[in-house]
Amino acid sequence: MAQQDRETRYNKKRLRKGRLLIFLLLVLFILCGVYIVQQYNSGKEYASQTKIPEEKFVPDEKVNKIENYLILGVDSRGEEKSRTDTMMLLSWNRETNKMKLVSFMRDIYAEIPGFQSYKLNTAYYLGGVQLLKDTLTNMFDVPIHHYALIDFKSFEELIDILAPNGIEIYVEKDMSAYIGVSLKQGTQRLNGQQLLGYARFRHDAEGDFGRVARQQKVIEALKDELFSPSNVKNLPKFVGAAQGYITSDLTSAQELKTVLSVVAGGPVTIEKMTVPLEGTYSFNSYSHAGSVLEIDKEANKTALHEFLQLK
Repeated sequence: MAQQDRETRYNKKRLRKGRLLIFLLLVLFILCGVYIVQQYNSGKEYASQTKIPEEKFVPDEKVNKIENYLILGVDSRGEEKSRTDTMMLLSWNRETNKMKLVSFMRDIYAEIPGFQSYKLNTAYYLGGVQLLKDTLTNMFDVPIHHYALIDFKSFEELIDILAPNGIEIYVEKDMSAYIGVSLKQGTQRLNGQQLLGYARFRHDAEGDFGRVARQQKVIEALKDELFSPSNVKNLPKFVGAAQGYITSDLTSAQELKTVLSVVAGGPVTIEKMTVPLEGTYSFNSYSHAGSVLEIDKEANKTALHEFLQLK
């Protein structure tokens, strides 16, 4: 009987400990939820100004596990027409969780539907996201399923929310011309304004080709920062702020689902490509368009299809 009483007391003690543990976990879960919601709302308030209006966009049909996102950076908040300084295609394979990033040079002499040929970055000025999408799909026969559009001032502020202590970048040389900041050669942690200046610098012998390479380098660094375990606390505010700063055809729920899918897929790798490829272009000039890159369209189209595994 005494043995039975001891076992009963022991089981009751274990039960109380179990209930206490469940209670503590529940409180922790609630506190985490409250923190996430507060930070998310704080981010939305941080980005309280009106974002660039959503644009007409007709997505291409999805035929496999690959989704292609057109990522555009512009130099205004929609008050007036602007050109796209950054034009990238981010291709995500949902099955392998691999990403491929294609940068399109802004001076490509492009056949713009309904207009005479101009520099590629003029397509957005003439007809917004849809016309730029149509220009790319007509030239390179590449499907585009989503778009994301951000102005450069918003980019600076999002970086400061995501990484309050800056993002580590190796600056290859001293930079200051026409970027609003002065950067010294060496490994540094750059804030939003400095990182944007680094990505936009082009006043050297490499010109736009060097700038595109730096833009790709910045995307790689942002990816590492976004998925760093030490940065988890900043993500809710970042996602909230993104709702006010980034214009996209995706809803908030779809954006969250995409991010969670990428995170759940494990480590993310990014392969990079620039169009036009070396040896497939020449320089020219036109009175209506200025200095341009005339490209071998078929050679670049073939290489792009191979890179994105569209065949």
